[in-house]
Amino acid sequence: MAQPTPHANLQEGLIHEPASEHGGGFPPFQSSTFVAQILWLAIAFGLLYYLMSRVALPRITAILHDRQTRLAGDLDAATRMKTDADAARESYETSLKEAQAKAKGIAQATRDSLAAEAETRRKGLEADLAAKLADAETQIRSRTVSAMSNVREVAADAATAIVERLTGQAPERAAVEAAYDRTQTAH
Repeated sequence: MAQPTPHANLQEGLIHEPASEHGGGFPPFQSSTFVAQILWLAIAFGLLYYLMSRVALPRITAILHDRQTRLAGDLDAATRMKTDADAARESYETSLKEAQAKAKGIAQATRDSLAAEAETRRKGLEADLAAKLADAETQIRSRTVSAMSNVREVAADAATAIVERLTGQAPERAAVEAAYDRTQTAH
């Protein structure tokens, strides 16, 4: 009889497993191999423990220690940098306040200087205007006096012309001037 193929077994719905070399059941649960398995388990655990304690754990410990040292150094450096930054900020703020105060002082000095200069110019202009006004008043008085002296002559000439026209005879100049002087003193 020919060996059935796996396809043939599937077609028939039956699955045949080959016989186990250890017999039936799961090998770790067999009581005949239990002592050997425990011994090999202890040897493997001991060897693994020895490798872990002598090789892997010291490396991990060294890595963790280096990491902790680096973190502490980084934190110290960050603290120093923060302190330096705070000092730099305070220095900047101090210099900024000093610069602002200096700028205000310069601006105030400039304003005061310009105000003093403007006041000096104003006083100079007032003095010039007062001198020109006094000169103008003097000229007005001299012209008024000159004009008033001319008024006497003009009035005397006009009176002489009027009397001559009315009477046909010219009056004496001295009589006309005396009459004018009398009218001026009456007013």
